[in-house]
Amino acid sequence: MSFSFAYLFGGAWLIWLIYWGVSALNVKSAVRVESSLSRFGKYVLPLIVAVLLLQNYPAYRGTFLVERFVPAQWWVVWLGFVLTITGLAFACWARVILGRNWSGVVQLKQDHELIVRGPYSLVRHPIYTGLLLAFFGTAVGIGEWRGLIATAVVGVSFWRKLRLEERWLTELFGEQYRAYMQRVKALIPWVL
Repeated sequence: MSFSFAYLFGGAWLIWLIYWGVSALNVKSAVRVESSLSRFGKYVLPLIVAVLLLQNYPAYRGTFLVERFVPAQWWVVWLGFVLTITGLAFACWARVILGRNWSGVVQLKQDHELIVRGPYSLVRHPIYTGLLLAFFGTAVGIGEWRGLIATAVVGVSFWRKLRLEERWLTELFGEQYRAYMQRVKALIPWVL
């Protein structure tokens, strides 16, 4: 990926990150929260690894991490950028629909509501779907195996996180959440 494209991708992720931080200021109080130690091992550390893999470090030179899995063509980079923007936009849409029930960590909120409209009618975890698409788009833009590995690391982390979320939501909403799980797939509409 050229230097200017790296700025485009980085800028998109930075704008998303700023939005995410600002929107986190107006959420409901938590009544149940996963422990910090559990969060660090399951989600924070894998995200750090993924972000490091997306960086172009000299230490990667001469390894399979910098081997290409897609051709070094401008249209491939643009495709990756479109996928990244689409994924980030989908995650933001889900965040808006979730409203004050949102949390960046696994927790239950005071007066927690089960949201099943908007992107939640397509997948149960649209924020994860959007972010996985954005990571995949960035991987395509980079075009090297390190990007796909980063996406896989994030995918495993999100899968672990959503399993805990679903257990807690099933405990809270019971049959209503079980029925939702039967109607709507977790991450990929009609597939997974």
